[in-house]
Amino acid sequence: MSQSVSNTLKFLVFVGLGFGILYLVYRNQQAAYAADCALRGIAGDECSLLDKVLRDFRGANFWWLGMTLIAFCISNVSRALRWNMLLRTLGKTPRFINAFLTINLGYLANLGFPRFGEIVRPAAMARYENIKLERVVGTVVVDRMVDVVSLLALTGLTLLIAGDRIWAWVDENASISDRLAGLEWLLTSAVILAVGGLALAWFQRRRILATRLGAKVVTIIQGFGEGIRTIATVQHPGLFVLYSLNIWFMYFLMTYFVFLSFAPTAGLGPEAALTTFVSGGWGIVVPSPGGMGSYHYMAQSALGLYGLPGEDGFSWANISFFSINIGCNVLIGLLALLLLPRINRSYTPS
Repeated sequence: MSQSVSNTLKFLVFVGLGFGILYLVYRNQQAAYAADCALRGIAGDECSLLDKVLRDFRGANFWWLGMTLIAFCISNVSRALRWNMLLRTLGKTPRFINAFLTINLGYLANLGFPRFGEIVRPAAMARYENIKLERVVGTVVVDRMVDVVSLLALTGLTLLIAGDRIWAWVDENASISDRLAGLEWLLTSAVILAVGGLALAWFQRRRILATRLGAKVVTIIQGFGEGIRTIATVQHPGLFVLYSLNIWFMYFLMTYFVFLSFAPTAGLGPEAALTTFVSGGWGIVVPSPGGMGSYHYMAQSALGLYGLPGEDGFSWANISFFSINIGCNVLIGLLALLLLPRINRSYTPS
């Protein structure tokens, strides 16, 4: 199978996954919305959830949605500054504008193909700053590792603040573990195959390293490891931590600003915004374009903890998802795509 056909199939699978989850969420909420309309004596043809979402979107406060765009840009300024701190440990002095634009280009690529931005971003930076790709990839891995630690820390903070609500929901939905029990054999088989493959590669390491491909892999791993080690040699670690805190504070503000833009969530407060932000963050981890579908489900579930009806939660998730992805990722990502070749036309990295 050619690489282009393989990539096309993967793209269709991931997009299909996103749309599939989104459809299931929509179908369930449409059924609940129709049942609520029936109780209130409203005709079924006047109870379209899609029409409600469109009305809610048009009725949103666009000033607060604009503030979401500003918070997104500020978070990416901090991310670019933090990334440049890692890249400088490689003996390079990359330009801030290149770091900022390639980060936004990566977000745009993620919408087309999940996690593709983690390839596009370092590839563009390596090209314009004349750095070996594997070394840049190592710094991106460090960047994402710090993000994972940050998300875990925020998850712990959310459990401390809103633990009673969350555990009550877990008790009500404890049967979900029984539904996942059938997947145990699949996970066990995957672990056995992975361990077996690693063991076989270890025993045959001399033969593998003697080949041209093996030598190339070793070179890539060494450059990759060098990139990861940058976090241990970064200058001004306090500033590195400050940038990291600001990135996630701006992410939280983005959620809170969307809360303020939508009347049913405007009065829920920072605790509900934090819970929704963290829950939606885990939804984005699912490999679908921009977290489509999974983000809606997780954010809507979190909003339900605070008494928001499912149809309003679905509307809020769509306002948030499309405002951030279209207003931020697509708009700024396209600008990055246009500007990067122009501003680097006569640039020589130092």
